[in-house]
Amino acid sequence: MALTPDQKNRISEVIKDILLRRIDNFPELGAQTRNAPFHGAILDCFKEQFSSLNVEIPYLVAIASWLHGLNTSLGSGFESMSHILSGGYKRKFSGAYALKVKNSQAANIENIIRDLKSGARHPDLLRENELILHFSEADTVINSLDFTADAYIEKENDIIAIELKSVRPNSGEGRGEKQKILYAKAALQLQNPNKNIRFFLGFPFDPTSDTATGYDKERFFDYLIEFKKFFAHNEVLIAGELWDFLSGQQGTMDAILDVITETVSRVRS
Repeated sequence: MALTPDQKNRISEVIKDILLRRIDNFPELGAQTRNAPFHGAILDCFKEQFSSLNVEIPYLVAIASWLHGLNTSLGSGFESMSHILSGGYKRKFSGAYALKVKNSQAANIENIIRDLKSGARHPDLLRENELILHFSEADTVINSLDFTADAYIEKENDIIAIELKSVRPNSGEGRGEKQKILYAKAALQLQNPNKNIRFFLGFPFDPTSDTATGYDKERFFDYLIEFKKFFAHNEVLIAGELWDFLSGQQGTMDAILDVITETVSRVRS
């Protein structure tokens, strides 16, 4: 069984909360919509394309705003579901909770980033871990970059951190994400020298896939601008792979979608 009854109930509550909040905010046809003169002026260029939709521009802008809110709600929902499945939680390492790294770790991280950016090296998780996760105790320390783990999972011998991405990262974001993750792994290793540190980027679904739970990492990396330059395939979890990893069971994403379908049916009835 991919999900326990308790997990199903808790995921259903997450989805129900999203649905009820978005239902209340859904823009009604004919309702007064907010003024959007700049959107209207620009979208007028596309009025022929929109004509078949039979939707007025102000209402289209209102729907777009509603969808943006839904995306934000789903992002929070994905985090909650990741905690339900894994037993993990969200943890921020910033401000008073910021961590340290050794000077040698920081120097190696900057070298890794420079080599990846220039194309002198390709992403290699084993090589990079060897460079940043081993250090001399006598070395001095400096501040690590701030980072957040959307799902922080601590086990007897392992610490697993996952940063969830529910929307397509912007162009050039790959470099910053990679640098932050390298610092995060180095800092967590320094804090927990006897544990195996793993840090992933997680994408809840693959928008390039022909199936709901499928994914193609090579195609997906091509879709993410410059990510192939900085990340190896084994640093990223996508779609069904992500959800199975979190739960430790096969078929988890299908089970989540079934729970969502059942919850939507109950809310709608």
